Amino acid sequence: MKTKKFYPNYFTFPAVILFIVFYCVPIIAGFFMSFTDWHIKRLLTPKFVGFKNFVRLFGDEHFILALKNTVLFAVVTTIGIVIFGLLLALLLNSAVKGKAFFRTIFYLPAVLSLIVIGIMFKAVFKMDGGVLNNILMALGLQNLVNDWLGNPKTAMMCIVFVQIWKWSGFAMAIYLAGLQGISTDYYEAAMLDGATALQKFRNITLPLLMPAFTVVITMNTIGGFKVFEQVYVMTNGGPGFSTQVLSTYIYSEFSKGSLGRSSAMSLLLFLMISIIAVVLNTALRKREVEM
Repeated sequence: MKTKKFYPNYFTFPAVILFIVFYCVPIIAGFFMSFTDWHIKRLLTPKFVGFKNFVRLFGDEHFILALKNTVLFAVVTTIGIVIFGLLLALLLNSAVKGKAFFRTIFYLPAVLSLIVIGIMFKAVFKMDGGVLNNILMALGLQNLVNDWLGNPKTAMMCIVFVQIWKWSGFAMAIYLAGLQGISTDYYEAAMLDGATALQKFRNITLPLLMPAFTVVITMNTIGGFKVFEQVYVMTNGGPGFSTQVLSTYIYSEFSKGSLGRSSAMSLLLFLMISIIAVVLNTALRKREVEM
């Protein structure tokens, strides 16, 4: 006897149609349009140009700079988040008074809007009346007062700091889940063998925490390459092109009406993220051990 389904399959059709129309179709269209000279002025008459868009991109010094900034941002923020997230997790996994409160406080930035965070830190780092400069002046450190977001030497550093500040708490939560899944039997056996705290961390904690490292490193690397909101709100790629990243440069070209060119950059970014994610995930999973 057939059991009648509570929800027939055709109930999924509206969601599938919306997914295809608003997700799959734009991706496929963007792929084909990246090989054309599609422009807002020639919206209905795009011309196929082959790989010319991609060749021109690698001859564009602004694109190369945006690519370098994106790679630098992704690498530095991922390292920072991995380290600070792990330190927080190790601290709050021990017998610290009020650790539940501190876990919530450190995790809170991860649920805040990136736009809100960008606006907030723009007020912190601005030259006139900025929170950071006011604190420095109050401490008598006038020589350290700086136009943090207007100085090419410090603007990217400020955006990197914001990214690390926002996502370290999220990494902490993942590490905590991994730490609490490690049996205390391993540590007790190591203690009986006379292992030091450093030896227990290196030979037990780190190997058994590798699944958490895989998630944290992969997610934050992908997030670093996709960064947009913080840069757009805080500096909009400036001063000059010093903080321009691929996502903001793509948006800039799209705003100018260069639809084919921006589609080509989007395709390159997609391919780069996909390849890096697969390579990272494969390499890190090989280092995981069974508990």
